[in-house]
Amino acid sequence: MGSNRLLSSQLLDESSSDDDEDFILSAAQIIHTVSQVRRKPGGSVPGRAYIYRDREAGHARLYQDYLADIPTYGPNLFRRRFRMHRSLFIRIMNAVEQHDDYFKQKRNTAQQQGLSCLQKVTAVFRMLTYGVAADATDEYVRIGESTALESLRRFVKVVIDVFGEEYLRAPNESDIHRLLALGDERGFPGMLGSLDCMHWRWKNCPSSLQGQFSGHHHTPTIILEAVASQDLWIWHAFFGLPGSLNDINVLHRSPLFAKLSNGESPQVNYRINNHDCSMGYYLADGIYPSWATLVKTIPEPRGNKRIYYAKAQEAARKDVERAFGVLQSRFAIVRGPARLWDEATLSNIMIACIIMHNMIIEDEERVDPDERFEHGGENVEPSHEMTTDFDEFLKNHKKIRNQETHYQLREDLVEHLWQHHPDLYP
Repeated sequence: MGSNRLLSSQLLDESSSDDDEDFILSAAQIIHTVSQVRRKPGGSVPGRAYIYRDREAGHARLYQDYLADIPTYGPNLFRRRFRMHRSLFIRIMNAVEQHDDYFKQKRNTAQQQGLSCLQKVTAVFRMLTYGVAADATDEYVRIGESTALESLRRFVKVVIDVFGEEYLRAPNESDIHRLLALGDERGFPGMLGSLDCMHWRWKNCPSSLQGQFSGHHHTPTIILEAVASQDLWIWHAFFGLPGSLNDINVLHRSPLFAKLSNGESPQVNYRINNHDCSMGYYLADGIYPSWATLVKTIPEPRGNKRIYYAKAQEAARKDVERAFGVLQSRFAIVRGPARLWDEATLSNIMIACIIMHNMIIEDEERVDPDERFEHGGENVEPSHEMTTDFDEFLKNHKKIRNQETHYQLREDLVEHLWQHHPDLYP
């Protein structure tokens, strides 16, 4: 509007001039300048045509295909395409709709019915489970590319806000009791899980960050550090460090042992080979440091006892790698290269996929179905008082990194496996 006033005033000024050529030249310059001004995005953007997608019919077809009483595609196909049972999907969808008003169906200013929550969430699951681009969901779901991406960003945030405290938490006392029992059955008393890292390739990494995020993979990657138990439940997830780091660098930055150093973790007490121990441990591969809380294999073992221990440790340590494989199988978006640009959204996608991975494990009764994990995350009460004394913190810090304890624990496990579980591992 201001540009039009400027044009009119200058045209009037030039009309009073006797020089017609100057007038025409000035008017042409002003018109050219106004035409070069970039317009703000609006409802009528040049080059963007409105597409009538018939959203109501798309929702009706989608509902009939999967959520009707007699759906077109039965439970097996639903489980295959959404990676979870229909009851769990509906639970997540309802929670998302209640938590974020964006997913509620509304009418626009033209009184046209907008997209339903089912359509938005289905588009998100297609991107998460199949790893397809946002535009690939348009023909079936009847949703635009920009709306699908916005739904993805909001969906993963809601999953973390609503379910993160319950399904991505530190083990409480009942969890530790169950994990210790599982470890004892496998010949590793005191084991709380296995630890490892996974790299997620970042295809659209900004040029300014490619050197930082490129490591031995020679392409930009983002690292996930995770702890998993035998049932593939992921108890710890630390994501976001650049791929130029190795597992040791990630461990030093990880909050995995922060609560143990601060005295906030529940106590772990067990006895092995006539030695009393008060800290649990994780199985890890050879790159990790020799800490009291990490148990590694024996490189080039000599003797039947050590060979048997190495085979047992390497077999049990595969739990976390199996968890990575199942996570990538269920959510293909974390198996293929990441196509988004911002790190925050990628982090939310990874954490949300891990949360839903744990929800699927619980729903399919691979853990105790009667245990609903009512007290998790930061709400877990420690079994002993938290220490705020700096000297006590340093004592715990050194205790975690004690190499002598590490080697003593490994020797105790060698003897324990040989004496009590001679036929457990072929």
